[in-house]
Amino acid sequence: MTARTDEPAARAHVVRTARSLFERGLTHGSTGNLSVRLADGSLLLTPTGSSLGTVQESELSRTDLHGRHLDGARPTKEAFLHAAFYRARPAAHAVVHLHSTHAAAVSCLDGLNPADALPPLTAYYAMRIGTLPLLPYHAPGDSGLEPLAERTARTHHAVLLANHGPVVAGPTLETAADAIEELEETARLHLLLRGLATRPLTPEQAAALTPTST
Repeated sequence: MTARTDEPAARAHVVRTARSLFERGLTHGSTGNLSVRLADGSLLLTPTGSSLGTVQESELSRTDLHGRHLDGARPTKEAFLHAAFYRARPAAHAVVHLHSTHAAAVSCLDGLNPADALPPLTAYYAMRIGTLPLLPYHAPGDSGLEPLAERTARTHHAVLLANHGPVVAGPTLETAADAIEELEETARLHLLLRGLATRPLTPEQAAALTPTST
C-alpha cells in the first residue's frame, strides 16, 4: 500500500468543507457526512455521531472501498453508501451526504418521479446534477440499500434518499459540495413554486447541458 502523503491535506480539507456546510445551514446537529478518496484508495470519512460544525481532523475515520474500518474513530453509519459510490464511480474522489432542509422536504413528498425527483428549473441544476433518481426509504445505516445505491451510482452522480436527503459524488470535494448546494437551492425553488405554473427547461435544453460533477 502506498504512503498516504496526501492525508494531512485531505483531513484539513474535509474539516474546512464540513465547517462551511454547517455554518451556512446546509446541515444541522449531528446530521450529514462527507468523505474523500485518498491516493492509496482508502477513504477518509467523518465519524459517526459527529457534527460537521465541530468535527476535528484527528477524529476522522478511514475505511477501505468496502466500508471496512481501518483506523481512526468509528466511521459514519452510512460509510457503506460512500463506499458504494466510489466503487461505482472510479473518477469520484469525494462524496457528500446531507439532510439539508429543502432537499429532505422534497424527499418526503408523495408522487415523486423515482427516475427524476426534481425538475430542471435552472441551467445550473441541469449542469451540476442532471437527473436525480429517488431511492426507496431505508432506515439510516441500513446496508440493504448498498447494492441499489451502487447500481444507481454507475449512471448518476447524485441521488435523493426517500425521507432522508441527497448524496452527491464528484471529482473533488469542491465540486461535490457545489453540486449538493445547487440541489438544495433547486429543491427550495421547487417548494416555493408548488401550485404555480412553472416552465422547467425542456428535455432538449437540459440534455444540452452536460453535468459537471461526474
